[in-house]
Amino acid sequence: MTDDRKLHWENVYSTKGETDVSWFQESPAPSLELIHLVKAKQSDAIVDVGGGASRLVDSLLAEGFGDVTVLDLSSAALDTARKRLGAKGEEVKWIVGDATLWEPPQTYDVWHDRAAFHFLTDAAQQAAYIERLKRALKTGGHLIMGTFALDGPDKCSGLLVARHSSDSLAELLGPDFELIDSRRHDHSTPWHSVQRFQFTTFKRIA
Repeated sequence: MTDDRKLHWENVYSTKGETDVSWFQESPAPSLELIHLVKAKQSDAIVDVGGGASRLVDSLLAEGFGDVTVLDLSSAALDTARKRLGAKGEEVKWIVGDATLWEPPQTYDVWHDRAAFHFLTDAAQQAAYIERLKRALKTGGHLIMGTFALDGPDKCSGLLVARHSSDSLAELLGPDFELIDSRRHDHSTPWHSVQRFQFTTFKRIA
């Protein structure tokens, strides 16, 4: 399953330009707003799970965050981001890996995921992801999760997705996580269709 998913995303990022995918954002404003909401400090460790070629890493470096990791299945996606950043890319920890299988090399103050978790459509995948999350996120740290909303698309990049609400995510995460913010976001794709997202932020309390 991991090999199939990796092959899919390597093909996507090898054959399409950075701005030719539905999830492209010129500015990752919704994610940055929530990173500011949780009062992340420049010294905090932040991991962007499924970050791909996202420009969030650019913004974090520009704001002075010094401990940034980007995890993605696709080496081609990470190469795109690294080349775009040039010398600044040397400041980032780039990890090619599966969020349901990787062994986190450190702990993090902020775990950010925009549009990766919703590709995990069965309970075993979701549980494996949450197990890694619990290993990696510090108590007192924050989880920022962006998924398709319940009235969002049921497919993306030809793959089925699992749509979520803040309630469904809270149920999956269990009592170790406290809901602190829930908001909607309508993402406009490069071809001006609208994808309805749910952004949910939790604090790890135990």
